[in-house]
Amino acid sequence: MITTVEAVAQLLAQAKRVAVLTGAGVSAESGIPTFRDAMTGMWSRFDPFELASPEGFARQPAMVWNWYAERRASVGKAKPNPGHFALAEIERRVRHFTLITQNVDGLHQQAGSRRVIELHGNIRRVKCSRDGGVKDGWTEDGEVPPRCSECGGYLRPDVVWFGELLPARALQEAGSASLDCDLFFSIGTSNLVEPAASLPWTAHRHGAKVVVVNPTDEGQRRGPGIEYLLGNSGEILSQVVNAAWHKTSKATHS
Repeated sequence: MITTVEAVAQLLAQAKRVAVLTGAGVSAESGIPTFRDAMTGMWSRFDPFELASPEGFARQPAMVWNWYAERRASVGKAKPNPGHFALAEIERRVRHFTLITQNVDGLHQQAGSRRVIELHGNIRRVKCSRDGGVKDGWTEDGEVPPRCSECGGYLRPDVVWFGELLPARALQEAGSASLDCDLFFSIGTSNLVEPAASLPWTAHRHGAKVVVVNPTDEGQRRGPGIEYLLGNSGEILSQVVNAAWHKTSKATHS
């Protein structure tokens, strides 16, 4: 049902274990287009599968590298929004807190979040297409894509592509957090893409309260213990944090 900021703030102030799932809507509030929205201009002529699959990369590695280089440059200009900072504030106040994100932009970490599980990787990193080694930095020597300094394989973005499995450890940790929390926030996601879509409902089945923060509740589940705050996450989460703690200085967690 549709609820209020005050009601959610009370749940948050009383929660002992909080898990959060964020999706593209959170990044969009920082001006980062979704994958589909980014396919404009010359890129609108391409099949998304060709730009985000191992097979597409094998066929046209330079094209795929340039596509992600353009997206990486766009992400590099983006800044965390109030929703990112509100989640970092919640982490500082709740001892048992897990942030699970489907986003690949690293803005949660930039805002100060420390416990971040990246289900789809991070566009700011690369990995070797041959040996899978992940690298935070690489050398641009004129060849596109650059090559791995250790084995000579092409470097590719460290993101999950079509046809690839989510990182096993990240998925396991996300599942454990959904089983172990008493409050689960689903923020900026339609909860339609599996396996991440199941996380809030897994938490709900195991007794957690679920709060969905999204501009619309279309397509979302209904039921007792599932609350909705409709609107932009930056505005709503800031209000929730303010109501939970800044106006109630004695709220504590153990």
